[in-house]
Amino acid sequence: MGDLEIRAAVTEDVPAIVDMLADDPLGSQRESPDDLTPYLAALERLTADPNQHLVVAVREGRVVGTLQLTVIPGLSRRGATRSVIEAVRIHADERGSGLGTELIEWAIAESRRQGCQLVQLTSDATRSDAHRFYERLGFTASHVGFKLPL
Repeated sequence: MGDLEIRAAVTEDVPAIVDMLADDPLGSQRESPDDLTPYLAALERLTADPNQHLVVAVREGRVVGTLQLTVIPGLSRRGATRSVIEAVRIHADERGSGLGTELIEWAIAESRRQGCQLVQLTSDATRSDAHRFYERLGFTASHVGFKLPL
């Protein structure tokens, strides 16, 4: 995988990122690749926040994966800083290639570099394949998550 680059996402990457977000049964219901306006505004907010890291994995000039890493300073756990991994997506052509593992390993290493003592993530309850993937990487399903749409 030496030909893979993981770097900060830029405006030109947004269409490919949104296409990956929309390319599954859940994403197809909540994403809107036809109107990139809200995604471009979100990228501006993310880029302006030093605790947000939206990255893409690029192979041969093509965006093939993405994730968002958020670093959160906190008081609990003796003032521990934690990170949250969100919106992990791998292009359909790359699934099963080890790219997902490489992206998560990047996020873990970056979390360590940022001084985090804990890495956490959530995964939709219906994504059983993703749950097995995260467990293989050492994550434990230790909490129950709750969401409230606003």
